[in-house]
Amino acid sequence: MPRTLLCELLLTSLLTSLLAAVLAVPATAAPPLEPYAAYQPATRCAPAAKPGTRELARWLVKRFGSHTSVSRSCRRGSAVTSEHQEGRAIDWFADARTPRGRKAARRVLDTLFASDADGNPAAKARRMGVMYVIWNDHMYAAWREFRPEPYLSSSCRTRRRCSTTLRHRDHVHVSLTRKAARGRTSWYERPSGRR
Repeated sequence: MPRTLLCELLLTSLLTSLLAAVLAVPATAAPPLEPYAAYQPATRCAPAAKPGTRELARWLVKRFGSHTSVSRSCRRGSAVTSEHQEGRAIDWFADARTPRGRKAARRVLDTLFASDADGNPAAKARRMGVMYVIWNDHMYAAWREFRPEPYLSSSCRTRRRCSTTLRHRDHVHVSLTRKAARGRTSWYERPSGRR
């Protein structure tokens, strides 16, 4: 076989294989899944809700009803201790004292922490850049793979003497990473991922 013909056949075979590989990848392939978020404590007062925080708050209300609160003002001279004070935390309201409130909050948690079609745990929360969730005396931290752990606010000595709000029994608290608050994780960049 002449050398030029052999080269043409090899080149054609290579191009055919490359084209088949490109066509096999769906055009809407999901971007890589984010790892579990690390803790990023609040460090400065900038309470205006960030774009990603506002988008997630709207999605929560549209998908699950109720209402949300995002920012919290800072007192002059006091320490910044909450992601609310950086515009990257959401309180979604549900009442743990009622069956309806518990069921609604369970739907939110189940949605955030569900595995995706590929079996990746907590896929939506990871794509959203959720750092941690607090609800009904429990914390679900990304750095612990969202496993529930007992929670007691540092402002409370005991649960019995702690308010319903500080126990997060009247709302689900969701804190985001700084990148997520800016809307720069895969959930915000892929509108189809918001379902």
